[in-house]
Amino acid sequence: MAHPNIHTKHPTRKMLVGAATLSGTVVGAGILGIPYVVSQSGFLIGSAIIILIGLVFLALNLFMGEIVLRTRGFHQLTGYMEKYLGKWGKLGMLFSMTVGIYGALVAYLIGEGQSIKTLVEQIPFLSNIFVGTGLHSTFVYMIGFFIFCGILVWLGMDEVGKAETFVVAIMVLVILIISAVSIPKMNPSYLSNINFGSALAPLGVIIFAFIGSAAIPEVHEIVGKDKKVFKHAIVLGTLAPMILYVLFCAAVIGIVGFSNFEMLSANEKIATIALSYYSHPILGGLANLLAILAMFTSFITLGEALLEAYTYDYKIPRKISFLLVMFVPLLIVLFDLTSFISALAITGAVAGGIDGILIVLAYWKAKVLGDRKPEYSLPLMKGVGYLIMTLFAFGIVHGVWSAIF
Repeated sequence: MAHPNIHTKHPTRKMLVGAATLSGTVVGAGILGIPYVVSQSGFLIGSAIIILIGLVFLALNLFMGEIVLRTRGFHQLTGYMEKYLGKWGKLGMLFSMTVGIYGALVAYLIGEGQSIKTLVEQIPFLSNIFVGTGLHSTFVYMIGFFIFCGILVWLGMDEVGKAETFVVAIMVLVILIISAVSIPKMNPSYLSNINFGSALAPLGVIIFAFIGSAAIPEVHEIVGKDKKVFKHAIVLGTLAPMILYVLFCAAVIGIVGFSNFEMLSANEKIATIALSYYSHPILGGLANLLAILAMFTSFITLGEALLEAYTYDYKIPRKISFLLVMFVPLLIVLFDLTSFISALAITGAVAGGIDGILIVLAYWKAKVLGDRKPEYSLPLMKGVGYLIMTLFAFGIVHGVWSAIF
C-alpha cells in the first residue's frame, strides 16, 4: 500500500506513519465482533482479555520487528519463516494465511448480507423500494455482494484495496462519535455483569482482531534509514488498537447490553448493527454504511492476496485459483456452517495461533542465524516465548473444540 508521507525526512513523522500503518492493518472488520463476545463474559473480564492479548501481540510484533532487523533484504512473512524455520515454516505460514483469509471472507460475506439488509430498512427511500419484495433478504444482498466482489477480484482492482485503511479510519471515527453522543444513554449496570462460565468466549475473536504482524515488514520499509524509531512505531501501532477496543466495548456494551445483544439473531450481533438498533438511528446507519465499506474493501484486499498466493506460491492456474478463492467461502455460507461471530472466533484461534507460534520460533532462530546487527535487540525470553506458545496452542484447541461442539 502506498503511503503519501513515506518519504518524509522527519523521523517522528516516519514513526507515526509506520504506527498508523500497523494500526490500520490490525483494526479491521474484526472490531465489529468484539463487543458481543466481550458482553458474554462481562466487560471487566473481556477487557482483561483484550489487554492480555494486546500485550502478547506487542511482544510478537516486537519479535517480528527484530527478525526483520536481523535479516538482509526485504521479505514477506512467509520469506522470513522459510529463512529461519525452513520449508515447513513457510508452509505453516501459508496455511495460516489461507485459513485466516478464508475465515475472514466467510465472515464478510455473512456480515455484508445482514448489514446491507439493515441499512436498506433504515433508509426510507430504499425501504419503500425493496422492503416487502422478494429482493429484500439477507441472501439476495449477500449474493449481489458476492458477484460484485468476484468481478473486482478477477479484474485485480488494487485501487479498491488501497482505500481499506482510510475507510476503516473513518469508520472508527464515526463509531467514537456515536459513542460520545450515546453516553447519556449508557447503562452502567451493563458494564458490571460478570460471567465466569463464558470467560473464554471472547478469546478467538479478540485474537482475530489483533492479527497484523504481516504489516511489520512494511513498517520497516516506511521508517527507512531511521530504524531507531522502528521499535516505537511497533509499540504505538500495537497499543493504540488495544486502547480503542476497550473504549469501543465500553461504549457499545454500555448502550446495548448483553440481554439486548442476545435478542438479535446470530448474524445481527455485529456492533454496528446493534448500534443501528439501540443508538441514534442516523449515526447508527452511518456507522453501518462504513462497516459495509470496510468489509467490502477488506474482502477485495484479502481475495486478491489469496488469489496471488494460489497462483504464485502454489502454482495453481489462475481460473482454478479464482474458483477456490470465491466459491469455498460461498459454499460455507450457503450451507449455513457458521455465523459471523463464529467465523471470526475459529479463524482467530487457528490462524492467529499458528502465526504466533511460528513467529516465536523464528525469533529464537534469528537470534542465532541473523545476518545483520539489529537496531534493537530484546532478551531471548525463553520463558515468555513458551508461555505465548502455550496460550496460542490452548487457543487453537479451544477454538476448534468450540466450533465442533
